[in-house]
Amino acid sequence: MFVVSFFFITFAEIMDTAKIRIKDIAERAGVSVGTVDRVLHERPNVSPKALEKVKKALEEMDYKPNMYASALAYNKSYNFYMVLPKHESEAYWEEIEEGAGTACDHLRDFRVSNKVMYYNRFDTSTFAKTMTEVLRQKPDGVIVVPSQLDITRKYTDIMHEQGTPFILLDSYMPDLRPLAFFGQDSFSSGYFAARMLMIIASKEKEIMLMKQMRNGNVASKQQENRETGFRHYMHDHFPNVIIHEVNLSLDEKRECYDAILEKFFEEHPLVHHCITFNSKAHLVGEYLLRSNRRNIQIMGYDMVPKNAECVRQGSISFLIAQHAFMQGHACIDTLFNAIILKKEVDPVNYMPIELLTKENIDFYRRKNIG
Repeated sequence: MFVVSFFFITFAEIMDTAKIRIKDIAERAGVSVGTVDRVLHERPNVSPKALEKVKKALEEMDYKPNMYASALAYNKSYNFYMVLPKHESEAYWEEIEEGAGTACDHLRDFRVSNKVMYYNRFDTSTFAKTMTEVLRQKPDGVIVVPSQLDITRKYTDIMHEQGTPFILLDSYMPDLRPLAFFGQDSFSSGYFAARMLMIIASKEKEIMLMKQMRNGNVASKQQENRETGFRHYMHDHFPNVIIHEVNLSLDEKRECYDAILEKFFEEHPLVHHCITFNSKAHLVGEYLLRSNRRNIQIMGYDMVPKNAECVRQGSISFLIAQHAFMQGHACIDTLFNAIILKKEVDPVNYMPIELLTKENIDFYRRKNIG
């Protein structure tokens, strides 16, 4: 499991720094204390000869600067931006925001801030507008849930040119060369979901796949990849099972969903198991509770409150959790490491694929940090 670390100036670190004083380095290099100070803080007006002497002394003395203390002493503010799809409350993205906010709270002494900006996932022009505004602010780092590859590349290329580190969330696009990625391996997640579903549905001849689409498109590449993994498993192990798709369109009012589901289940009495690859399993789960259809189960994603309640009441059999809070926290944490502490960071960070049921959901810690 990926573990997010915290940063505190330990007594040992302070003592290591205290062992080597600027005065000691200056004496060894044969230069002034002021020259050493300028070298350590990368300030100008140091001659090449003096710079070489100081660097040699630092190597010989195995000097390792305390980056925590240096960052605090530098007294600089760091402004990060997070670009997310517009969302409702109690959604997966809300937990991402909470995790990022908590990380900034932990790093308040370093003057780290994070501003969240939004775009419409089904309208690439809003992504372009949002990213243009973000880059106009000259951020120190950016966390972005990508839109389509071509439109996203336009802005990641600009960030590379400007030297602005950025992290991708949700959908991994290695061609964009991000500083890091956080999210699940979507294909493996979908494959895993199919395997778990068919443990309890191995005798079924039909299952239902619930989608939420607009103009024939689902909300994210991640959902597409999950479905691909799911269908690969079904093709390999249950090729004769019929998969019925039901679209609870994002353009419909929620009041219409019950009618769509009622009609589907009346016309498909052999369907007892459903799956969805988004965080809205509760749309079916709540319908099942209202209609008292106790012979039907659904499997979905994300431990948002409405999904969790359906699990407790028995209309959702499984949820696959992906630690949204941890992802948000880890993104800020990683920018802090790379930009402020000048540390190398892991470029690809796949989150654990965890299965939640009625028996263990109350032991799952949504906020695993802090």
